[in-house]
Amino acid sequence: MLLLALGACQTTAPRNYPAATPLPGTYGYPAAGDSTSIGDLPWQKFFADRTLIGLIDTALQQNLDLRQASQRVEQARANVLERRAALLPSVNATGSAGYDRYGRYTMTGVGNYDTNLSQNIDGNQRVPTSVTPDYFLGLRSTWEVDLWGRLRSLRNAAQGRLLASEQGRQLVVTGIVAEVANNYYELLTLDNQLATLQRNLVLQERAFEITKVQKLAGRATELAVQQFQAQLLRTRSLVFENRQRVVETENQLNQLLGRYPGRIARPAELAEVQVPARLLAGMPARLVLRRPDVRQAELTLAANGADLDAARAAFLPALTLTPYAGVNAFRSSLLFEPSSIVAGILGGLSAPILNRRALRAQRNRATAASLEAYFAYQKILQTSVREVTNSLRGVANYDSAVVLRRQEVVVLRRAVETASLLQYTGYATYLEIITAQRSVLDAELSLAELRRTQLLQAVALYRALGGGVR
Repeated sequence: MLLLALGACQTTAPRNYPAATPLPGTYGYPAAGDSTSIGDLPWQKFFADRTLIGLIDTALQQNLDLRQASQRVEQARANVLERRAALLPSVNATGSAGYDRYGRYTMTGVGNYDTNLSQNIDGNQRVPTSVTPDYFLGLRSTWEVDLWGRLRSLRNAAQGRLLASEQGRQLVVTGIVAEVANNYYELLTLDNQLATLQRNLVLQERAFEITKVQKLAGRATELAVQQFQAQLLRTRSLVFENRQRVVETENQLNQLLGRYPGRIARPAELAEVQVPARLLAGMPARLVLRRPDVRQAELTLAANGADLDAARAAFLPALTLTPYAGVNAFRSSLLFEPSSIVAGILGGLSAPILNRRALRAQRNRATAASLEAYFAYQKILQTSVREVTNSLRGVANYDSAVVLRRQEVVVLRRAVETASLLQYTGYATYLEIITAQRSVLDAELSLAELRRTQLLQAVALYRALGGGVR
C-alpha cells in the first residue's frame, strides 16, 4: 500500500499539445473543393515516356538508398519483436554447479555439521562439510507483470516507429521517382541545347566566312572579322560545356539507377515530353493521408507520445515474478533422483524512492521529445501546403512563360534570316548581325531551360502531393 501511494501522483495523464493553426480548406488553385489529385495517379500513368518509366522501374529495384531504407524498416521490425517479447515471461534453461567451503564458525558451517549428527538422515543426506557442492538443472523464469501499461507503451512506441520507418521508405521511393524524372528531363534539355548550339554554329560559321570574303572585297573591316570569330569561338566553347554537363547528369542518373557510369539511352526529345494536361491538387486535408513524410511525422509523434506514457508509468510500482523448477542436489549422483525435484516462485513489488530524479529526467526528456515531434509534424504540414501551392503557381506561370518565349524565338529566328539577307546586300552592319545571332541563340537556350523548369514544376507538384508511392 505504501508503494502504491508513492506512485499514485505519477499516473499517466493525458497528453496536451498546444493549439495548432488548422489546415486551409483549399490551395486557392485551381478550384476550391476539388477532391481530385494527380497524387493519386501511379507514376506509370503520370509519366507517358516509356523510356523514363523503364528508368524509374530500374531505380526502384536497384537504388542503394532505397535498399538502405528497407533495412531500416527491418531494424524497426526487430525492435517491435523485442518489445513484444518483454511482455511475456522469459524462460531460461539453466545448469549450474557451485562449490563452497564454509567456515567452522559460520551459521552454514555449524548447521551442516549439526545436521550430519542427526539420527533422522541417512548417508545420502549427509552434507559434505569440507567443500559443499551445489548442483542445479532446470528452468528459471522472470516476468514483469505490466500492471500500469509501461511495457505496452514501449511496444506501441516501437510499432509506431516501425510504421514510421515504412513511411520513410515510401518517402525515399517518391524522392527516387522525382529525381530520376528530373535528371532525365535535364538530359533531354541538354540534348536540345546541344542541337541548338550545333544549328547556330552553322549560321555563325557561314556569317564568319561571308565576312572574311567581304573584307577581301573591302566591304568589311578586320574588326568585323574578329567579332564574328570571337562569337564563333564562344559558341564552340559552349558545346564542350554542354557535353560535360551531359556526362555529369548521365553519371548522376546512373547512380540513382544503382549502377556505374555509362550511356543513357533517350530516344525522346524535349518537345515530345508530355505530362497530364490537368494538374489538379485536391484539398490540403488529403496531404495527411497521402504524403509519406506527413504520415511519418504523425506516426513518430504517436511513438514519442507512447514513450512519454512509459516514462510516466516508470514512477509506479513494478511487480516481478521469478519462478523456477528443476532438480537440485549437493551430490551429482543424486541430481536425477525424484527427491531432488525443486520448484518455487518469488514475487516482488518495487517502486523507486531514491532514484526518482533520474526518472523525472527521463520523463522530462520524453515530454520534450514528444513536443518536438508535435512541432515537427506541424512544420511538415506547413511545408507540404507551401510546396503544393508553389508548384501549382509555378505550373501555371511557367506554362505562360513558355508560350511567350516560343514566340520570342520565332521572332528572333526571322530576325536572323533578315540579317543574313541584309549581310549579302551590305545593308546590315556586323554588329546587327552578331546581335541577332547571339539573341536567337540565347533565346533558344533559355527556351529549353524554361521548358525543363516547366516539366520539373509538374514533377515537383506530383511529388508534393505524395505521388509515386508504391
